Amino acid sequence: MKLTSDSIQNEQPISADFAFCKIDPAKHVTLSSNQNPQLAWDEVPTQTKSFALIFHDRDVPSRPDDLFMEDREIPATLPRVDFYHWVLVDIPPTQRAIEAATYSKAVKPRGKNGPAGPNNTRQGLNGYTQWFANDHDMNGDYFGYDGPCPPWNDSIVHRYAFTLYALDIERLPLDGKFTGPDVLKAIDGHVLARAELSGTYTLNSRLLADAE
Repeated sequence: MKLTSDSIQNEQPISADFAFCKIDPAKHVTLSSNQNPQLAWDEVPTQTKSFALIFHDRDVPSRPDDLFMEDREIPATLPRVDFYHWVLVDIPPTQRAIEAATYSKAVKPRGKNGPAGPNNTRQGLNGYTQWFANDHDMNGDYFGYDGPCPPWNDSIVHRYAFTLYALDIERLPLDGKFTGPDVLKAIDGHVLARAELSGTYTLNSRLLADAE
């Protein structure tokens, strides 16, 4: 199975159009367009009964000690954990593409509705649900797609992966609210094939300057 995109080149920087935040010279970051990218897939197993899609950041700091500190960066040696940006299940077996901005086209404070999604799909809670849990202006249930927003003082460029799974079941046995780890557990033993598309993103101006 092969996963491609008109929006993202594999292993290349992700455009700010598909990010939750972008660089702002005056205040480090500001909200961005937060569109979901275009995705397409082919070479699908004939037995496929549905697809599941997970988009996650592999490089989230495991501790908040140095987050947003003006005088220092988050060290590259800090252990990293996963952060789920999009959890989409029950994609019909005949579907072969997702168009840009059809699942998300802006940042919505307090989150988006779910789990029901377009085309009879279902969307899980992404990591911003927990991230904004104690923020009076932003807390809520963040269903569906919300793009990258790595810490602006992180010393590493974050790596992101879109992973598409071809499954031998029509509907995942999950009800109500669910998360990325819930989906990974539910699809265990049901994966016929998988395909991945990766990209990078940073909000650290120094890293961008060093790359030029």
